[in-house]
Amino acid sequence: MTTAATGLPTPHVDVPLVPAVPRLRRPRATLLAALGLGICAEVLFDGPALGLSFPLFVVLLLSALLTVGGRESWQRARPNAWLLVPLLFFSGMVFVRASPLLTTLNVLASGFLLLLVTHFWAAGRVERLGLWSYPFTALGTFFQAVFLPLGVVRAEVDLSAARAHAPKLMPVLRGALLAVPVLLIFTGLLVSADAVFATAVERVLSLDLGLSFMDAVGRGVFIAGSAFGVLGLFAHALRRRRHGGEAGETEVAPVEARLGFTESLTLVGLVDLLFLGFAAIQLAFLFGEAHLPSGLTYSEYARRGFFELLAVSVMTLGLSLALARWTRLHGQGQLTAFRAACTAMVGLVLVILASAMKRMALYESVYGYTELRVYTHVFMVALAGVFAWRVVTLWWRPERFAIGAFVGALGFLATLNVLNPDAFIARGNLARSSEGVVLDAEYMTLALSEDAAPELAAYLAQRPESEQLEGSFAMRARRSLCAYARESMPGGWPAFHLARHRAAKLGAPLWCPAPSPVQTSPYAREWRR
Repeated sequence: MTTAATGLPTPHVDVPLVPAVPRLRRPRATLLAALGLGICAEVLFDGPALGLSFPLFVVLLLSALLTVGGRESWQRARPNAWLLVPLLFFSGMVFVRASPLLTTLNVLASGFLLLLVTHFWAAGRVERLGLWSYPFTALGTFFQAVFLPLGVVRAEVDLSAARAHAPKLMPVLRGALLAVPVLLIFTGLLVSADAVFATAVERVLSLDLGLSFMDAVGRGVFIAGSAFGVLGLFAHALRRRRHGGEAGETEVAPVEARLGFTESLTLVGLVDLLFLGFAAIQLAFLFGEAHLPSGLTYSEYARRGFFELLAVSVMTLGLSLALARWTRLHGQGQLTAFRAACTAMVGLVLVILASAMKRMALYESVYGYTELRVYTHVFMVALAGVFAWRVVTLWWRPERFAIGAFVGALGFLATLNVLNPDAFIARGNLARSSEGVVLDAEYMTLALSEDAAPELAAYLAQRPESEQLEGSFAMRARRSLCAYARESMPGGWPAFHLARHRAAKLGAPLWCPAPSPVQTSPYAREWRR
């Protein structure tokens, strides 16, 4: 839904938190698929680290959804099938990238996309969602997955047959109980009579599955919880709307505009004048016509203003969206004037973003790259793309801004995965060291993940053996690679990880039998200086 004047999508929540229980078209297949995926989740995720297990589970879940949904379900889901591309990409990058922060973002993005795929499997179009409807829809689908399974089991599992056959099983149970003491006596006599049989019985009785009682209970609970969650997703994905409405397109009454055209244009005009003055100073600084005040260092200049400029940019985007939603516009003239004023405001914000990136570049030129600085740089580029899309949608298809912002968020994370931040940081800082800049050896060897191992190995390959054993950073880098080679893959084949495997192979020629004092914890991150 969009407002009549601006076309801005209105937020809504079309998924009730207390869902009606749908009937499954193929209940037995759906229940068995959910149980099978619950068992697969226990096998794949029974380890300390994610690896091949995560994308494999996503592929299994999507395959099961395609199977139990059938041809009709896939035909309904086809308009939203493009969501499968980023879903498979981000889940696959969990197997490729070892950075803990990037892995967390990939897992969250995969979960978010999976919830959207589930919600729009049976009906609806994801591009018709409003800006705030994306998180609300994902949250509603999550609650569906939590609350639906019990109702589905009650509706689909027929226990009357089991109750009818229960009396027939009672004689068997009574016979088994009577047989226990008899079997014990006979087994004891046969064990005393034959040593080979006694050995076999001892082997059977000493069978150790390696599971304690609490461990077995925990595994059972995990399987049941995973199976119930998958069942809830299946039930929600395969539902059919009774009233013919499409998922994500519930009719919502437009919000009444309360702000007049004059007030809104005055507000935007004054903000434009403020931004124009700031942008003029920033352009002078960018072209070398302005200089830092005396006593102010580049570090202080960059850190003092960067986050403030970023906050101004984000708040300006929110202001543009709010004014477009709440302003009363009458006639084409007022609409054109409002759009022109907002376009000028967004254009000036792009100058402010350029100033923020310049500040960060100054800071990096002095202190080098860190994870926070690289992520922030990429975020600013993605934010600039969203602002550019905002200008486009001010004049053409305003209701399409939400889908553009969503694609921009996906593009931000995809760029990080392609960039490989830890390797980029290591490569950039090592290049700076060749120019005489002192390396932060502690950050380079403690904070970066196995993604940086190829860069460290390439650095060591250019150094003589004596320097690797005596030089401060070279020695730390050698010890880090040795640690990767010594560490076995945790969790078996489900936790097999491409970056960890590659780091182990690179460190194998440098394998050091002595324990290394360097602890390669991925959580030792901090923004230094």
